[in-house]
Amino acid sequence: MRRLFPVTDPTSATTQPRPPAPQDDREWSLDELAEAYAYPPLPEGAHWLRANMVSTLDGAAQHDGRSQPISGETDMRIFGTLRALADVVVVGAETVRQEGYRPARARADFAARREAAGQGPAPAIAVITASMDLDFSLPLYTSPLVPTLVLTGAAAPADRVAAATAAGAEVVVAGDGAAVDPARAVRELALRGMRRQLTEGGPRLLGQFVAADALDELCLTISPMLTAGDAQRISGGPSVAVPHRLAAASVLEEAGFLFTSYRRI
Repeated sequence: MRRLFPVTDPTSATTQPRPPAPQDDREWSLDELAEAYAYPPLPEGAHWLRANMVSTLDGAAQHDGRSQPISGETDMRIFGTLRALADVVVVGAETVRQEGYRPARARADFAARREAAGQGPAPAIAVITASMDLDFSLPLYTSPLVPTLVLTGAAAPADRVAAATAAGAEVVVAGDGAAVDPARAVRELALRGMRRQLTEGGPRLLGQFVAADALDELCLTISPMLTAGDAQRISGGPSVAVPHRLAAASVLEEAGFLFTSYRRI
């Protein structure tokens, strides 16, 4: 992997460059990846929501309904690194069903880094759902290392809320009606000490975060593939009145894949 060009941090008032990274084509260590993707320093009470998505050259976020076919080995290493840096992984219910989500696991390679940051052994998974149409018998809810959170609206079906709670999940109300308010979801997680947040989509959920202007960073892998078809984009749903402009924070390359990071200005 190699860094294509140095980029300053757009969130920093002093625009200090990111820590130096290797420039050769060898495989980066997990520590080097963790430094490259470190969250910015957060003032007391602040939070940071980053998204991690993959897209083909012609804009497809999935192939046959899943993101794995357009991913690659290095993309999965970065996927794991981003999870290891986060307090919580936020995901939509449809993605949980399609991708077969399981609990996040503790990784020895990141144990010391997480302990130094005051984090638990693994990030929590937070599932956003209006209908509560989830299988609460799955390990994601019954046997996670860190209790799974289910974020829903105040009008969620009471029997489904009870089923989630009985399975061991923590139900968090983050909306006044049936649906979840994306900005409120971010705040509710931060109030629980989960300030370094990562969303892995899907496209509908990412679109909701974009529309609510709640997204601080997009980590986008550009896969050197073409799929055609009618696959979803990385972000769907209602459009914003004025496009949100982000600033490039990092561009890495490996085997034709581009690993980009764009941050809120």
